[in-house]
Amino acid sequence: MARISEVGVKKIHEICDRYADEKTPLMMILSDIQNEYGYIPLEVQQIVSQRTGISVAEIYGVVTFYSFFSLEPKGKYVIGCCLGTACYVKGAQQVIDRFSELLGIKPGQTTADGLFTLDALRCIGACGIAPAVTINGKVYPKMTVDAVLEVVEEYLVKEGKM
Repeated sequence: MARISEVGVKKIHEICDRYADEKTPLMMILSDIQNEYGYIPLEVQQIVSQRTGISVAEIYGVVTFYSFFSLEPKGKYVIGCCLGTACYVKGAQQVIDRFSELLGIKPGQTTADGLFTLDALRCIGACGIAPAVTINGKVYPKMTVDAVLEVVEEYLVKEGKM
C-alpha cells in the first residue's frame, strides 16, 4: 500500500465516516482498517487524521501500542507463539526459536514470499494447554519443538509448495 489509490482513500473515508457520531471512534476505525487492509501504514494514519481531526501522533501511539495493529503487511499465515508465563516455562521460547529457524525470520517479521509472519504474543489465556501457538485463529495446544516442522509443512502443502 505504498501509494493509496483514490478508491482506497474513499474506503478509508467511509470507514471514518461510519463512526463520526461516536465519542471515541479511533479504535473502531483502526480495527476496520486493519481488517480491510491487513495493516495501517503512516500514509493511512495521515488520512485518518485529516478526516477525524485526531493527531497522527495519537493514532501512531495507538497503532504501535496494541499488538493486533500492524504498521507492516502481515503474511498470509500469522503464527502467534504465546510467551506468557505458563507457556514460557513449558518451552515456548524453544518453540518460537524453532519457527524462527525454519522460516528464516525473527519474531515480528514476515517471510520474503509473504506467506508467514511470526509474532511473539503475551498471554493468550490458554495456560491449560501451554505452550500454545495460534495460526490465523487456529490453536495448536501443547506445542513441542518437534511438532513445529510438521505444522509449517501443513501450511506449505496447503500452498502447493511441498
